[in-house]
Amino acid sequence: MQNHAKRLPPLDLLVSFEAAARQLSFTRAGAERFITQSAMSRQIAALEEELGVPLFRRRHRALELTPEGQQLQALCTEMLVQLRAGIGQIRAPARRAELALTTTPGLASLWLIPRLALFTKAHPGIDVRLDASLDLHALGDEGFDLAIRYGRVGQTEGQQLFGEVMLPVCSPKLLRSGPPLRTAADLREHTLLQMQLNSRRSAMPLEWELWLQSQGQAGLQPAATLSFNGYGETITAALAGQGVALGRRPLVDALLHSRKLVAPFADDGLASARAFHLMVAPEAAARPGVQALAQWLLAQAALTAAASG
Repeated sequence: MQNHAKRLPPLDLLVSFEAAARQLSFTRAGAERFITQSAMSRQIAALEEELGVPLFRRRHRALELTPEGQQLQALCTEMLVQLRAGIGQIRAPARRAELALTTTPGLASLWLIPRLALFTKAHPGIDVRLDASLDLHALGDEGFDLAIRYGRVGQTEGQQLFGEVMLPVCSPKLLRSGPPLRTAADLREHTLLQMQLNSRRSAMPLEWELWLQSQGQAGLQPAATLSFNGYGETITAALAGQGVALGRRPLVDALLHSRKLVAPFADDGLASARAFHLMVAPEAAARPGVQALAQWLLAQAALTAAASG
């Protein structure tokens, strides 16, 4: 007789749990799985009964993972990535799928491209064309199947991937050898770096104004400002020690972890009102390759959000 403690829960329950844990919503997870909210709730309840532990805390209009739920989410995410990769290798060869994804240059260079090899390895039959541009290309009409847009939470179409927290970052060399950076007021002795589009010309970029205001330094005048029309260029300048940039976590997390950049005021991050959102062209949504890339992006975003805290 099979040992109950070693028996695995049904796969469909684990797949549903992974969706619910990523979405933190039974309604959205049900829509993703093509089942009703009540059916999704019953599946989660069945899984909790099977495991003998609660996986979610039911808050008012919100869900929160328990410690056991967080542990199971990490296991399920890794399991599904490996399972899809293995099935993809076993499945009979088919005509290669071609997908087109458009996003901002900053997200592409700092977050997506370092991870994209994981997707191509798991899905060797899918070719991805990545467009990194500040132009908002129309989905479908311009040949793009998916887009990752940056915009205000609640006002931007698509499914939210992750938000961002703004905090000053600079090179370790600048922190060591430049003017002191002990408090936000010390920024008046530094060059401030920031992405600034031509649509708004001012002495101080808006994001810096907001962060300085949050630190009680509204109206601070830095030694100089240096503006760029791309976020990647802004971070490149910070890496070169040319000034202090306003870092956007989680985009700069890898650079902070590797100590290529440092955060002088690590405890003074300001949550942004903007976030990155995933959009899928309606006419492409049913294609298996598009679904695979969309699910992979959502899973990677969930891991990023969890790691960023």
